[in-house]
This record gives sequence, structure tokens and C-alpha cells, in this order.
Amino acid sequence: MRKRIERLLKAFFPHLARPDDAWALGWLKEDERGLYLAMDVRDREHAVQVARRLLERYPQAPDYAVRAALLHDAGKALRPYRPLERILTGLVALPVPPHPLRRGLMGAFQVRRYHAEYAASRIQDRLVAEIVRLHHVGGSPWAERLRAVDGEF
Repeated sequence: MRKRIERLLKAFFPHLARPDDAWALGWLKEDERGLYLAMDVRDREHAVQVARRLLERYPQAPDYAVRAALLHDAGKALRPYRPLERILTGLVALPVPPHPLRRGLMGAFQVRRYHAEYAASRIQDRLVAEIVRLHHVGGSPWAERLRAVDGEF
């Protein structure tokens, strides 16, 4: 319950989020750093939490799995994703096509539903991209592990 209240507060007050960007950038390759830094501060904080938990659970995790954890929500950075949109799209799922990416509320529903695909299409490393693409549905061992860890936050 406490985590949900913190997430709600940060939805409206993003300055409360404190991602460890230095730690994250130390893991990422040069071409991935821009994707990470383009993410909202709240999504970066979440990404660091997920990556650290992944390493805590699986100390043998390969670097590409950690990088996938850091980039798993990078697709949300394609358009502004406002607090009320984040809440509404989390409560209601609408059947929307992935393309073209729309403005307004419909675009928010697209980002919520397809952010994994949007992120994966921008990641050059195929191993990282595949884990990111599958992190909501599973289908590979590291995507399954990332999904489980992500679900804790």
C-alpha cells in the first residue's frame, strides 16, 4: 500500500523521484544512454529500482539483462505522459492500434499498451531489445524474470 501511495504522489510531484542516473549510465552503452535520459524522472527511478532488484535476485544476470531492465519503459518517452493519463490508462485498457501514434488521451493509451514495442524498436542490441519487447508477456527466461521483478513495483 505504501508503494502505491508513493507512486501516486510522484505522479503529481515528479521532483520527489530520485533516480540514480550515474549508476544506470554506468551500465548502459553509449547508444542506450540517450534513450534512458529521455525517460521521465519517475520512469528512470523505477527502472533503477527494477534493475537493482534483478541483480539482487540474480547476481549472475548478464549485462544485457540489466540494460533491458533499465530501458524496459523507454517507450513511454515518445510523448508526454501526464499524471492523469498515467492513472487513467492504468485503470482502463482500451483496444488501440500501435500506429500512428496519436496525440491526447488516445496516444496515452497507445503508450501504455505498446511502450515495450516502441522501446524495443529503438534499441540496437537485439538481446536487450528482445527482453524489453517481451517484458510484459514473457517468452524468454530473462523477460520472465524482468516481468516478475517489475511486477513488484
